[in-house]
Amino acid sequence: MNIERITARSISDTRGRATIETTLTAGPLSATASVPSGKSTGSHEALELRDADGGVATAIAHVQGEIAEALSGRSFATADEIDLFLIALDGTPNKSRLGANALLSVSIAAERLFAQEANVPLWRAIANRAGTTPSAPRLYVNVMNGGVHADFRLPFQEYILVVNGDAIHPMAKNVSAADTYEPLKHAYAAAQQAFAKLGERLGSVALGDEGGYAPTFAALDEPFALLADLVKEFPGTSIAIDAAASELYRDGSYQLLGKSYAANELSFLYEDLVERFPFHSIEDPFSEDAADDFTRFTEALGGKILVIGDDLTVTNPARITEAAGRQEINAVLIKPNQIGTVSEAILAVQETHDAGWKAVASHRSGETNDTFIADFAYGVGAHGIKAGGLGQKERVEKYDRLLAIEQEAGVL
Repeated sequence: MNIERITARSISDTRGRATIETTLTAGPLSATASVPSGKSTGSHEALELRDADGGVATAIAHVQGEIAEALSGRSFATADEIDLFLIALDGTPNKSRLGANALLSVSIAAERLFAQEANVPLWRAIANRAGTTPSAPRLYVNVMNGGVHADFRLPFQEYILVVNGDAIHPMAKNVSAADTYEPLKHAYAAAQQAFAKLGERLGSVALGDEGGYAPTFAALDEPFALLADLVKEFPGTSIAIDAAASELYRDGSYQLLGKSYAANELSFLYEDLVERFPFHSIEDPFSEDAADDFTRFTEALGGKILVIGDDLTVTNPARITEAAGRQEINAVLIKPNQIGTVSEAILAVQETHDAGWKAVASHRSGETNDTFIADFAYGVGAHGIKAGGLGQKERVEKYDRLLAIEQEAGVL
């Protein structure tokens, strides 16, 4: 494939911040990709290149200048070849010269071009590239936003309802045999019903960055009691949190609702919550460099729940391998913009699976209407997908794309 034309522009994400959208053209084929932007970011992530004013003009200039010139006139047989070329062109370990956002916009658009050329759906192209078996992920629906995503109205960053494919919302009393091949359809219906019911119980509250409710509670366990009631009403659901503990870590201790916790005290708090409430997973229970605390916690609770690394592993295959050697976690969050290319995100999934762990694909707090992460999650057979709450169009579009993928998969 010969990339003939590359253009890029600035668009706004869900938080009103600038991000980059890139379009590649090859003969009659054209593909566009935009990249999300994180707010709670790990210090080990690849660099999102931003200007002094917060814009992405420099990243756009790199795409339309150096990257376009370097790709022009070259023939690429696979999307992997393009990614390897981009990585070498940048030449830094964290994409700091050209910017991970610039590279990823080209990488995703290239993946779409090759899928078009092969005349296969995007999720199938990703599965073929990764050597994975496509499957429907669990829905990690961020029903309540806290931490930096909601001005710390709640201490933890995300309060999640995990919805399995066998979840049936209470209104669906009769499910025909013809419907059983559509687990995402039923999971999403349950999620919609549960999200609406939670909204009724909370009353008039603000929404957080990721489209979930942002209430305030006086006690730490109140939101969990509310979610546990929903789990009882909606079979096939459970609770998860993203503690985003790096955001809570100050001067050697963790600050929650005006109280300081040492690492072992925080671990006891989590253990108590897991004993009392129907938990499926806890993400980033400790700060990003607290490897020993992760290992002890996973040894204690890894048989009961998933302990997910995000800021700890930042979709970096080398960091995932290191975490595997120390048994720090048993699941990994996969965010392509943390690493900068689709090929490296796929390698991160492969390293995760090689460790015997679960992969959970994820959006970011500043999202666009690009639904790539839905195709990625389905294509790599992810255990779950975090696509946010149901109070933002850009989040709902990703769930809608999952339903469309399920239809596509059912007829192929």
